[in-house]
Amino acid sequence: MALLTNEAVWAALSSQLTLPVLIQAEPVHQRRDLFDYLANNFPTQAKVIYAVGSGAPIDAGKLIAARNQVPLVIVPTALDSTDLFSPTALVADKDGERTRLVEEETGPATEVIIDWDLIASAPTERRGAGIVDLITVVTGLLDWRYAAQKGRNPRSQRFVPWAASVVSELAKQAIKSAPAIGQGDPEALQTLLDLLLTLVQLSNQLGHTRAYQGGEHHLAHILAATTQQPRAHAERVGPCLLFAASLHGQEPTPLRDALQHAGVRLDQIRPTDFNLVIDNLANHLAAHEFPYSILNDIEPGSEKVAGAIEAAGLTIEVETWLKPEETLAYILADASAEAPHEEKTDEESTAETPAAADVEVEEAEIEATPGPEAAEAELETAADTQPGDDTADLGNG
Repeated sequence: MALLTNEAVWAALSSQLTLPVLIQAEPVHQRRDLFDYLANNFPTQAKVIYAVGSGAPIDAGKLIAARNQVPLVIVPTALDSTDLFSPTALVADKDGERTRLVEEETGPATEVIIDWDLIASAPTERRGAGIVDLITVVTGLLDWRYAAQKGRNPRSQRFVPWAASVVSELAKQAIKSAPAIGQGDPEALQTLLDLLLTLVQLSNQLGHTRAYQGGEHHLAHILAATTQQPRAHAERVGPCLLFAASLHGQEPTPLRDALQHAGVRLDQIRPTDFNLVIDNLANHLAAHEFPYSILNDIEPGSEKVAGAIEAAGLTIEVETWLKPEETLAYILADASAEAPHEEKTDEESTAETPAAADVEVEEAEIEATPGPEAAEAELETAADTQPGDDTADLGNG
């Protein structure tokens, strides 16, 4: 057999798994040239591929198995994404100086072996991180409906109200289960597995993933392609989900709470990387040819976008990493502040200083943190077009 895994996973599990390994590879990134090399040089003696872990080894396994028409067995070490069960592989294509992630049809794995002891031993931040692909139903539906209202959905991806209602229920259950998932509760993890399987099955029936993949997944794919940082899927998608929810006018707090309760880390994206992606968003969207979403209509320098960046916790802190044009402005402003200036008289200084009576101090209102019901309300907003509604086909191509 051929084994695809990564160094850390295999170091931890090699003594627990007895596999007749003929050849082994440990891909870190989803590079097409690497995947092509492995597929073209696959040994004929190997009759099956085992992909152990998550991320690049899973995608490599799907592509190599499809090319060589051999069975693929996936042994996940965590329930961290729908990638474990989906019929596509993420592959990084190089186009000149630009890299883009594309989904390639490969068919699903022949078998996925769920070892609950293995899942239970995973780090908290990875064990149930696949919940992110269920919570992105919120922004996925909002973007899918947004594209329909703009008339930008191709007919094969027309907005389907009944499907929106079904996936909304999946997301609601995931949000309710988030604390127990984070605690590693066996029943909650079984629920997560069932929800992920149902989500993939529904997407297969629709023929696309619009019900749970919108602008948040688009941004995560761009970040993966441009930064080449080996971040986990959920760690890229999570902050992008909060950003996209804010763009749609949704309160991101209940979504953030659910992700954090489940153990998903939301501080792994560098704010500078994210802001650079937003500044060059139009070019990225054109290069990747993503389905239409609210990202296609935003102004990078607008207050709305700045607010969404802040809501996602991705604002660049002052005097840390600045973008080139901001660095120049910062240096010039600093130099100007240190330049010699004329001393002012006491009268002039007093005139420019507001009197205490003229300064108003406002007390900030303290808002209660929204609970799970707030997230459910957002899901109802995203899927509120019913099958009998006259607007059900609005904007579908």
